[in-house]
Amino acid sequence: MKEPKAKVPPRAALTLVFTIIVFSILVITMILVGGVVYLLDQIGVLGDISESGMPLPILIFSLTSIVTGTIIATIISGIPLKPVNRLITGLNRLAAGDYGARLDLGPHPVTRDLSESFNLLADELQNTEMLRSDFVNNFSHEFKTPIVSIRGFAKLLQKEKLSDRQQEYLGIIVEESTRLSEMATNILNLTKVENQSILTEVTYFNLSEQVRDCILLLENKWSQKNLRMLADFDEYEIHANEELLKQIWINILDNSIKFSPEHGEVGISISQASGVLTVSIKNSGLEISAKDQKHIFNKYWQGDTSHSSEGTGVGLSIARRITELHKGSISVMSASGETIFSVVLPQ
Repeated sequence: MKEPKAKVPPRAALTLVFTIIVFSILVITMILVGGVVYLLDQIGVLGDISESGMPLPILIFSLTSIVTGTIIATIISGIPLKPVNRLITGLNRLAAGDYGARLDLGPHPVTRDLSESFNLLADELQNTEMLRSDFVNNFSHEFKTPIVSIRGFAKLLQKEKLSDRQQEYLGIIVEESTRLSEMATNILNLTKVENQSILTEVTYFNLSEQVRDCILLLENKWSQKNLRMLADFDEYEIHANEELLKQIWINILDNSIKFSPEHGEVGISISQASGVLTVSIKNSGLEISAKDQKHIFNKYWQGDTSHSSEGTGVGLSIARRITELHKGSISVMSASGETIFSVVLPQ
């Protein structure tokens, strides 16, 4: 019986492949340059080698070898490095949250094993993300139902003749249950827009009027802090999903109001240029550090690590995803005691 051949480890095989390629480049370079130098010598261009002691031919041979080898290496190295570049691109897609990325790097045993390992990793990440998403979606839905019931019964009790202390306690129950209900709604909205890949229910509507309506919806919040709402802009219309865009303005405005100081101001502006509309929402207050700006649109991320402020860290994630569905962009800039969120949308 023949003994089975030892299997070469993938990394060792990959090293061997690159070694052979480098060796081949050196051999090809020496053959080409040597042939050229020999030909030039035969036709007398380089002079008599025996008389010159070969310093000129050796110098020419060396310089030409370096130049030729560099050119050949640049051209040939792109062939084995092509799968590596594709692998890096695939890893970047996974890092960006695109778990549908798959690779086919070729039939070679090394690249085939690499492709299988990458695809297995992508499958596991995709399954984990689906389980997480389903859990969050189902939990949020089941969590919201009893909270709404608690809030409803607490409001009914507030209509009864109770002591001041009891009314105070009921007020806290209503307020906290409302906050929990809003948190569950935000998480459900995030799951919904994350799973949406095609923009539907697109209509033509007045964007300026929509922004003004969102300001009025949040009047109770900004009036409690005595904020000045500066909303001076012309009328603009847009072709988009009206309900989704409404979530963007409410989430950003709510954030701006929450982090504005007492008696501060929030400014909203809309401008048009080159077929796109830019909505900017500016608030005064503490600046957002450059480090925090990199993570501010991440899911469940909060700059307040103590979690003393309200929120779940999903509002800006929802805004970014909705903006992406509309083929637009969202950015933040914070300096000199001001923070500006800018949303750019195709008109």
